[in-house]
Amino acid sequence: MELTLLKSKLHRVHVTHAELEYEGSCAIDQHLLDMANIREYEQIHIYNVDNGERFTTYAILGEAGSGIISVNGAAAHKAKPGDKLIICTYARMSEAEADIFKPQLVYVDKDNKVTRTSQLIPLQTQNAG
Repeated sequence: MELTLLKSKLHRVHVTHAELEYEGSCAIDQHLLDMANIREYEQIHIYNVDNGERFTTYAILGEAGSGIISVNGAAAHKAKPGDKLIICTYARMSEAEADIFKPQLVYVDKDNKVTRTSQLIPLQTQNAG
């Protein structure tokens, strides 16, 4: 059996551009792509924290260190500058691979600068708020 697991996540990045007329996809600061182990042209799932939109596209390179998160083409209707996004990738693997796999999680500040990385999402409890 194969399972699909979270491979990587950019947590609460801020949209810097929404370019309706640019060729589709999502431009992401190359440094963030590297930190999250996301490849150029890899399929990404985007979850807009501010408006609830969820959509799929692919990653393209943005200037390293720029903090750019540009939602392009038709997807520009689903996010605007300032919106907070969660960008995820997923990977298929065997149960044996899944037993030892850890995702790459990247957390940023309001300028899309990395504040920390992790391979573990904290346990949610009843008192989480």
